[in-house]
Amino acid sequence: MANPLITNTMASQTLEDLDLQNTHTLRRKEQDSSSSSSHPLSLAFNLAESRFSTRSPSISSTSSQDTMSSNTTNTSTSSHEVAENAYFSSNPPPKALPQHAAAAKAFINQHAAANRRVVLVTSGGTTVPLEKQTVRFIDNFSAGTRGATSAEYFLESGYAVIFLHRQFSLLPYSRHYSHSTDCFLDFLHENPDGSVVANPAHQDKMLRVLRKYNAAKRQNLLLMLPFVTITDYLYELRAVAQLMRPLGPNGLLYLAAAVSDFFVPADRMSEHKIQSTDATDLFKKQGPTTITKEPRDQTQQQQQQEEEAFDNFDSSPSVPRSKRLVIDLDPVPKFLKNLVDGWAPEGMIVSFKLETDPAILVRKAKYSLERYQHHLVIGNLLSTRKWEVVFVSPGRDDKWIRVPINRRKKTTTTTSTLSGAAEEFVGGAKEHRSSENRPLDPATLPEGEPEIEIESLIIPAVEELHSKHIEGAAERNESK
Repeated sequence: MANPLITNTMASQTLEDLDLQNTHTLRRKEQDSSSSSSHPLSLAFNLAESRFSTRSPSISSTSSQDTMSSNTTNTSTSSHEVAENAYFSSNPPPKALPQHAAAAKAFINQHAAANRRVVLVTSGGTTVPLEKQTVRFIDNFSAGTRGATSAEYFLESGYAVIFLHRQFSLLPYSRHYSHSTDCFLDFLHENPDGSVVANPAHQDKMLRVLRKYNAAKRQNLLLMLPFVTITDYLYELRAVAQLMRPLGPNGLLYLAAAVSDFFVPADRMSEHKIQSTDATDLFKKQGPTTITKEPRDQTQQQQQQEEEAFDNFDSSPSVPRSKRLVIDLDPVPKFLKNLVDGWAPEGMIVSFKLETDPAILVRKAKYSLERYQHHLVIGNLLSTRKWEVVFVSPGRDDKWIRVPINRRKKTTTTTSTLSGAAEEFVGGAKEHRSSENRPLDPATLPEGEPEIEIESLIIPAVEELHSKHIEGAAERNESK
């Protein structure tokens, strides 16, 4: 898409209306250095023994070790507020935040006036820059498939969608043609008269996708806002969530982005590209940096100068000590509780839990639900995430939603509505074809992807829970 903001209405609203500026900065006491929960993560490359550096006092996690002032009466709430103030006061906002906030405000106001449900879908992975002028960064595998696909089905269900996505990740509708395995040019051919048309085998599907995309644009139902870094994402999430407050229970936050758990604080980040050699040491220092080098006395320096007389292309299997890289990462504060209690207190909040170990999936989902007190955790395993998910929500039995294993990958000539009957399991009771209440064995699944997209089954189930959330809010208001 040429225009990253699909919206017909823009506003001149500034961030002053969002009350995003901190009026004060809360200071925190140093955590007990003996507590294992207070340590940053240290990643060592070609280093047998990594060392923890001193944590930045401006950034801290929300563990139970947080030391609060003596007049604090609510430890849990205060710790989350402290973490929020510390993080946002220490990390600069993205430059595009005012424009994105203005677009989101106009979009939300339009659909709130129409009493339409609005969903914020977050999608794709966040990066962790290692330099302020970023050359190197830490990333994850997410391409944004879950979020982009879910956004389409939310639109089909009548929602207006704010799509907060990683820049250049998959987007609703264009995702069908932008994946690396499906080059867009393979869907086209040139006519003898020089015109470019879709290949006959793909025309039906392309027409369906194009019509849905144009309908979303025409009705201003899709607003797309990009982010890149973990800090970009958190600023954008907070701003949009706060703007969704007027929606009340009609607002839905569907948090499908793969959010980084660790980051490099701005005050420890190198301004320029981290150097792989000592060639620049004679000219200037980089200042605070994520890179640490083991201390060397004069004798060691002389020895290493003799031993390390080669460049980055040396094929020697030995790795000189001074070329080893150590990165100290701090935990990203967990802001889901802030989202539940303060940013969007009336909206329904859905989070995802991705694991690789089936033995802990449901347990981790339940822990997240109990810790943050939101409305739904959708658990999925890396190896089976396109075939099944489990819904974990308060006061309800766990519900497994599955694509039947006999529905194999769809062909390019198949005319499909991308929907179908799910195998659904609630608690220990069979609802369709199986009484299994445990994750599928990946070895039992057919090769390739399922014929139907599991998001076509997830979104109607989420919509049903959202309707109950709205009904519950209405009943509570009537009883007041």
